[in-house]
Amino acid sequence: MKWHRPPIVLSLLMALGAAAAVTPATAAPQAATSVVDALDRAAHPLRTVEPDGDTTDLRVLDRMIGGARVVGLGEATHGSHDFFALKDRVLRHLVEEKGFRTFALEAPWSTGLRLDDYVVHGKGDPRRIMSEEFQGDYKWWNNTDYLHLVEWMRAYNVHHPDDPVRFLGDDVAWTGPEIYDEVTGHVARTHPELSARFAALYRGLQPTVATGKYMEQYMNKPSAERKKMAERTGEALELLKQQSPGANRAAYDRAVQSATAIDRTARQYAFDFDGPARLAEAMRYRDSVMAANVVRWEKHTGSRVLLSAHDNHVGYVPDDSANYPKVQGAFLRDSMGSGYVSVGLTFDRGSFNATGTDGAIHRWTLGPAGPGTNERILDRVRYRDFAVDLRTVGSPARAWLTRPRPTRTIGTLYPDGPYDIALARTHDVLIHLHRVVAGRLRDR
Repeated sequence: MKWHRPPIVLSLLMALGAAAAVTPATAAPQAATSVVDALDRAAHPLRTVEPDGDTTDLRVLDRMIGGARVVGLGEATHGSHDFFALKDRVLRHLVEEKGFRTFALEAPWSTGLRLDDYVVHGKGDPRRIMSEEFQGDYKWWNNTDYLHLVEWMRAYNVHHPDDPVRFLGDDVAWTGPEIYDEVTGHVARTHPELSARFAALYRGLQPTVATGKYMEQYMNKPSAERKKMAERTGEALELLKQQSPGANRAAYDRAVQSATAIDRTARQYAFDFDGPARLAEAMRYRDSVMAANVVRWEKHTGSRVLLSAHDNHVGYVPDDSANYPKVQGAFLRDSMGSGYVSVGLTFDRGSFNATGTDGAIHRWTLGPAGPGTNERILDRVRYRDFAVDLRTVGSPARAWLTRPRPTRTIGTLYPDGPYDIALARTHDVLIHLHRVVAGRLRDR
């Protein structure tokens, strides 16, 4: 999720306060009309966001993403049904028509493995997995739309067992206990003389409580203790890498990747969060790791990936550079070039779930976007919902799209934003929705 108010630094950011709201600059009516005319010529209508039925209207999206290996599909809130449902619809289309075989989500690596076991092998109950894994600020993913998406992936794989769709978690705030067992079990089988050392290095780290409670407890540890924990996970990783892979290279690689996931979680928590500059370092690290996980997966599996994340992560330019100096989309572009395409989402009005300043989850409703905002102009385009390739829009809209102006981009807390965003500098493709409605959270 967009950790504009991340779970590991939530209290700090609340103390620092939200970024200052921007003041919209109203465009002249004639200039705005000509921009809308140019967008009218470039826009392609979307039939629906719902995943069932004909997807002929999405073929234009096929042309826009071309041969990209990874496509980042954003969201302007973490709590709107329409964004989640559209991702389900786009995933089904790209799987069935374009050969995509992975859905990647802003969820921990170990969570992704549990859901991957379900969609590929039918192991476990997705409802239980989601309830156990999607806690804390991951709770936004525990919704009915993502449950339907996961169940569709499983149904697809039942009929295509030799060419399955996979689930990837690319985030770092949690590493489940089974990942520690993967490492220590491998060491016990291949290098039993090192078992005691690994047990000592991982002491106090393997989770014994629920996901949300573990993350809260970890963050509440003194900074010096968190740094020592990261030193120990780093030592364990390096020690494992020094060992011979032996006869079973695949098992060794799995153990190294598991140790890497453990170390990355510890290093995320090892940052100091006592000021904006150090917070920015932590957020840059997180986005770099999320990108690295996606790149590794694409290379390892050869699978084309639909990456789901907040607009602020899939894009190239952060909406809040003070807290996000470099985001996942920028790292992916550095690694993959044209092999990565960013698709941003905007909306004019509607509702979403987010946590208020009182710490409780609320359903928030916003009216039409105000004058001078990106959404105000986008919603004047002749189609209610549409997609547009920002790289090929004609004048004068092209210049308009390269200038920053207020845009709704809402993270886990609200109020949040708006932020000055230049759409064409931030994304390759844009999908605009006229209205969104709040998603349905499970277990609530």
